[in-house]
Amino acid sequence: MRIGDIAHRASVSVKTIRHYERIGILAPAERESNGYRSYEPEVLDRLIFTRSAQAIGLTLGEIREVIAFRERGETPCAHVLDLIEQRASELTERIAELEALRADLNTLTQRGRDLDPTACSPTSICHIIPPTP
Repeated sequence: MRIGDIAHRASVSVKTIRHYERIGILAPAERESNGYRSYEPEVLDRLIFTRSAQAIGLTLGEIREVIAFRERGETPCAHVLDLIEQRASELTERIAELEALRADLNTLTQRGRDLDPTACSPTSICHIIPPTP
């Protein structure tokens, strides 16, 4: 298959496929006599896997590691499980940070409703947002 066909089938851009070749997600394609890249059908499976792995938050570096397990003839399942658990933990931390930010924003909203705009000092930009050290 040519690059445009494989890109269309995998719902990625041609530029993405070239990038994946450069960083080792995909092996460099064979070249036809006219110089066009020619891909085996299995490349489509790797592209679909890559998109799915990105959708759950894996980085391209992590995806490359998972692929390397398979290329060595090893099953990557334990490694993938570790990555998923790590990502879930990171999300838990991020959610806590976002909830704290939401509480701060709610406090600022109430502060803004309670402050008189005419009392805003001309030397400050906005008195709703207090200066932080």
